Amino acid sequence: MSGAEIPPILIKDLTLAYREHRVLDGLSLAVPAGSITALLGGNGAGKSTTLAALLGFVQAQSGQIAVCGIDPGAKPDLARRRTAYLPENVALYEHLTAIENADYLLALSGDRRVESEITSAFAAAGLQERGWRQRLGGFSKGMRQKVAIAVALLREVPVLLLDEPTSGLDPRATADFNALVRAVRERGTAVLMVTHDLLSAADVADRIGFLEAGRIIQDVAATGPERFDIRALHARFSVGAERLAA
Repeated sequence: MSGAEIPPILIKDLTLAYREHRVLDGLSLAVPAGSITALLGGNGAGKSTTLAALLGFVQAQSGQIAVCGIDPGAKPDLARRRTAYLPENVALYEHLTAIENADYLLALSGDRRVESEITSAFAAAGLQERGWRQRLGGFSKGMRQKVAIAVALLREVPVLLLDEPTSGLDPRATADFNALVRAVRERGTAVLMVTHDLLSAADVADRIGFLEAGRIIQDVAATGPERFDIRALHARFSVGAERLAA
């Protein structure tokens, strides 16, 4: 495989265990540039551990993992410079305004932008102008998510990782968020989202993988105008969640 063919996110036969508990068990996954892959799974399926491995926070015992051809376990800083990460609970500074938060986070990542670029990203993210110069102490979760996705948009990196991005969002905020993720995809970014939100995944993803006991047991691609058979996906997801809970 030539370098040009290597997808921005590549995992092959990855195994990761904590003492005797194997969290990832031969996980394989590839996310091409300009595409969105959603991983669905119940608690303990290995979703968060997959993201942690891609961010270089945990070390696998065997297998291959690469972000833009870089092993995040061996060179975490180099891999993270090519990655934007949106956690479930966005860590922002409540005493700073939205603009100040974005300016600070972009400076930390070495992608500093002028204020007009930041406010343009806020507008694209759907954050109303009256919130741009407000401190984040009174922001809702949806407003915080919009600040964070605006920062991700401004970084223009090849990989975006999303951890339960629609958790706690109302249907309108979820639809707005999904529209932004599609815009990121159109820019050529490889997007990997882990979620419990089947409907959101079906709305935005090009592929959905069902993660169970540390491996993908089924992989479904969007096809046709309806994209996915929601009933079939729900049945598949329910079976997997019941097995994990047993």
